[in-house]
Amino acid sequence: MEIDSERWSGEGDFTRQLLDWLAAQPAISLLRVEDAPASRSDVEYNFISNEIYVRFATRTRMEKHRAWGFFPVQREVAEPLMTLDRLEAALEADPEVGAPDYADDGMIQYLHTERVIPPYQSRGYKLVELVRIYEAGTAPRAD
Repeated sequence: MEIDSERWSGEGDFTRQLLDWLAAQPAISLLRVEDAPASRSDVEYNFISNEIYVRFATRTRMEKHRAWGFFPVQREVAEPLMTLDRLEAALEADPEVGAPDYADDGMIQYLHTERVIPPYQSRGYKLVELVRIYEAGTAPRAD
């Protein structure tokens, strides 16, 4: 398992929880986490946005076909051990992580909020953490 966190500030407890969960999955070979440009902070709230990219491990198998319709040929085909749909189902089945707030063909998204009251302060702030999970190596999304 390779984890690339050079572009991540380390902020976000829920992001850390997701990374630990994903790192324990044998079907994932690479994790890359980055801060998203939407992160911001104010007196009343703190908004953290992180993006996680996963690469699934692959297995190879031999596939038979005919070249030019006559000659039997075998070729090696690599197929991923997991997909984003199966990853979503696995995340949903774990009670510590739970179902994502939004998911489609190319992304899984969590929006996690909590109220933080630092010691010796009467007022706290709202921490909003947005985490998006993408498959590494796929075409960029058109928003």
